[in-house]
Amino acid sequence: MQAFDAVRNRSFPCDMWRPTEPVGVCPIILLSHSSGGSGPRGYTFLTNHLASHGYIVAGLNHSELVAPELERREGETPEQRAARAEAAIASRVPDIRFLLDYVLTEARLEPAPVGIVGHSFGGWTALASPDVLHHIRAVVALAPGGSSNPRPGILPAKLAFKWGRDVPTLVLVADNDVCLPLDGMYEIFDRIPAAKRLVVLRHADHMHFMDNVEQLHEAVRSSPPWIPELDYLQKEMRPIAE
Repeated sequence: MQAFDAVRNRSFPCDMWRPTEPVGVCPIILLSHSSGGSGPRGYTFLTNHLASHGYIVAGLNHSELVAPELERREGETPEQRAARAEAAIASRVPDIRFLLDYVLTEARLEPAPVGIVGHSFGGWTALASPDVLHHIRAVVALAPGGSSNPRPGILPAKLAFKWGRDVPTLVLVADNDVCLPLDGMYEIFDRIPAAKRLVVLRHADHMHFMDNVEQLHEAVRSSPPWIPELDYLQKEMRPIAE
């Protein structure tokens, strides 16, 4: 389905997963995807699992996938890339605010407890959203960005954690993640101002939180060189993908 944001003049493809036999008012889980082209449909193993346990899961394609001004362009200068990245970062939490408003009004869901789950850039989004969205009562962050010392070309936006309340949080990370290494994950976890748990997946990498991990690894092996700032990352990921 399509959800139109009149304030920003953007139309967002949205997906929703519901329990087959709902009982009472179902808690709502907002899903925030990583950067790239998969959108929320890249996490159906997770969304279907949550729906099977009584949750309604809603996700949208974030602004960098739907706004022409945020699309990647051939021949971008580093400065243009940085400006586009900053605009994409600034759009993330407003996207989630719009999604929540949409599911409570247009989709006509009953008011219910709200949680958020996100991966990578979406993990950053999940941890940043409670700063301003006070409906959110729980967070699950999968290999989140937002550390104080990110690798070159990786999400240069340190999380503020201005929650002002307890939002129980689960952080899942991978021990072979070369995009967002464990030291940064530990630093993010230490700064979370709430009840929290950390789980490290052994022998896993950044892709293991998505559907079709074998296909994703094959894409890493066979894809042409990435932008110069991320050439190092593709080289480091190849041995893990193999």
